[in-house]
Amino acid sequence: MLRRVIKGLLVWGAVAGLWGLVAVGGLFAWHAYQLPDITDLDRYSRPGSVRLMEAGGSLLASYGPLHGDPVTVADLPPHVPDAVIAIEDRRFYDHVGLDVLGLARAMVANLRAGRVVQGGSTLTQQLAKNIFLTPDRSLSRKIQELLLAFWLERTFGKDEILAIYLNRVYFGAGAYGIDAAARKYFGKSATQLSLAESAMLAGMLKGPSRYNPVSAPERARQRADLVLAAMAAQGRIGETARRQATTSPARVRGSAGRGPGHRWFADWVHDQVPSYTGRRDADLSVRTTLDTHLQRLAEQAVAQGFAKTKGQNVGQVALVALDPATGAVRAMVGGRDYRTSQFNRAVQARRQPGSAIKPIVFLAALDAGWAPDDIIGDDPITVEGWSPANIDGRFLGAITLTEALSQSRNAASVRLQERIGRQRVRALAGRLGLGMDLAPGPSLVLGVDTMSPLDLAGVYAAFANGGRPIVPYAIEAIVTRAGNPLFTRSGSGLGGRVDPDAVGALNAMLAEAIDGGTGKAARLDRPAAGKTGTSQGFRDAWFAGYTADLVAVVWVGNDDGRPMNKVTGGGLPARIWRDFMTAAHVGKPAHPLPGVPLGDRLAHRAAD
Repeated sequence: MLRRVIKGLLVWGAVAGLWGLVAVGGLFAWHAYQLPDITDLDRYSRPGSVRLMEAGGSLLASYGPLHGDPVTVADLPPHVPDAVIAIEDRRFYDHVGLDVLGLARAMVANLRAGRVVQGGSTLTQQLAKNIFLTPDRSLSRKIQELLLAFWLERTFGKDEILAIYLNRVYFGAGAYGIDAAARKYFGKSATQLSLAESAMLAGMLKGPSRYNPVSAPERARQRADLVLAAMAAQGRIGETARRQATTSPARVRGSAGRGPGHRWFADWVHDQVPSYTGRRDADLSVRTTLDTHLQRLAEQAVAQGFAKTKGQNVGQVALVALDPATGAVRAMVGGRDYRTSQFNRAVQARRQPGSAIKPIVFLAALDAGWAPDDIIGDDPITVEGWSPANIDGRFLGAITLTEALSQSRNAASVRLQERIGRQRVRALAGRLGLGMDLAPGPSLVLGVDTMSPLDLAGVYAAFANGGRPIVPYAIEAIVTRAGNPLFTRSGSGLGGRVDPDAVGALNAMLAEAIDGGTGKAARLDRPAAGKTGTSQGFRDAWFAGYTADLVAVVWVGNDDGRPMNKVTGGGLPARIWRDFMTAAHVGKPAHPLPGVPLGDRLAHRAAD
C-alpha cells in the first residue's frame, strides 16, 4: 500500500514537474515573443544633440542628449573599466549574463538591512534594460531583461558588451557614455581619464543625480572613495594608488562645473543654428567665438560692480565684448543671474543709448570736412519747437568739437547735427550697421532710438578697427558628428569703409572723453576711447568703449523702465567697463588706436 502511494506521488510529481517546466517554458517563450527587435543595435535612434565649443575647442554647452566619441575597452586606460566592474559587477568576466552568486549576496544584504541596499543585476542586464526596455519594475520586465542578457552574452564578447555599456550609460547633466561624461565633467576625452576621475564617474552610475560632483561634491567624493576601496580589495589597484587617488580627488573642470553666466551666449547661439543648417536630427558640433577667459572676467566685473549699488535702484545689466577686427563675440553677460532670468539683455533688450550715439553724428561731421578743433556753439537752440538742455543746466558758448563730444554737450551736438544734416547722419549709421531707421527728428543725436548693446558694440567696432564696418557674430563653423562641414564662416564685414582719417580724428576725440571728459571713471593704463550714455530720466546708463584690441559695451537699468537713482553712464557702467577691460588686457602690449599716434596726449595720458 505504502509503495503504491509513494509510486503515485512520484508519478504525479513527475507529471506536475513536467507541466511546470512546460509552463515556465511557455512563460519564457511568450516573453521572448514580446521582446523588441534586437537584431540590430544600431537601428535605435535618438534625438540629435548640439554641442557648442568655445573658441579654444573645449565643450562650452550642450543641448539635447550629449553623446561622446565611441570607445572600445582597448582605447581606455585599464582603470576606467576596472572602476566600473569593481563597483557594479565584480564577476562580470565570469558569469553568463546572470550572476547567481551576486544575486544571492544582494538578497542576503537586503534581508539584513530590511531594505534594498544592493542590486543583483549584472552589467549585461543593465545594458539590456537601458537599450531595449522600459524602467518598469515588474516580473515581466525582469524576465525580458534576463532573456536579453543571455542573447547579448551569446552574441557579443565580454569586452564588446562592456564597451557598448560604457558608450550608452547615463552619467547625468545630459551626458550619455563615458566619453561624453569625461568631456562634460573633466574637459577631456575618456582616453585621458585619471584613476580618481574614473572612480568618480563609476560612482555616479548608481545615481547620476545623487552622486553628481557638481551638485553634491562631498557625496560624489565619498562614493569615489568607495569605488577605489573596492578596486583595491579586488586587487585591481595597489594600496599606494588608492591612497593617492583618495587624497587627491578628481576636480570638475569641464562645462558642467561652470557657472550659468555663459548660458545667455549659448542660448543665443543655439537659437541661430537652424538658420545655418535647417532642421536636423543628427548630432552637430558648433565652434563658437566665446573666449571663456574673457567671459569669466566679464562675469566678475559685473558681480563686483553690483556689489556697490546699494540705494541706486539698478536692477539689471548687460555686457558684450567683440574683437574689432572680425566682429567675433568674445564675452557676453545678459543679466545679473541666468537662473532667475534667461532673457538676454545684451541681444534682446532694445533701449535708448542716449549720448552713446553721438559719435556717429561727430564722425559724420568729420567725414564731411569738419575738424576736431573747429568751433561749435553750446548755446540755447530751438529746432522744430524743441529746445534741448545740457545735463548740468549750463551753456558753455563757443567750444571745439572735441570739447562738445568729450563733455557730451547736448545743445552743441544738436547744433552740429543740424549744420551737417540729419540725412547724412542716418546714412552713416546705416553704413556702420544700424539697419533700423533712425528717427528723422532733431532728437536723433540724443539717442532716442532703441537698440541692443550688441548693436552698439558693432558700431564702435568700426571705430576701433579704423573705419571698416563689421557684423557681430558668434558661430565660426558647424560640422556633423562624422566631421562633415555644414557651415564655415568666411568674411564678416558689411563692405565699404569710412574715411580712416575721419575715424582717427574721432578716436582722438573719444580718447579725450575718457581722459578728461564724462568717461573719466573708465580710464585705462593704455590707449582707449569711449563714450557715456544716459537716457532721459536715468532709465538707461551706458558706457561703450574700446582699445585697438577689444570693444566692450555695458548697459545698466531696469527691465520695466523704472528710473534709477541718478545713475549715469560715467558711473556704474564706466566702472564695470574699466574693471573688465583692465583685467582683459593684463599681460598684453599696448597698441595705439587707429589714426592716433601712441604718444598722442589724447590717446594715452598716464593715470594720476
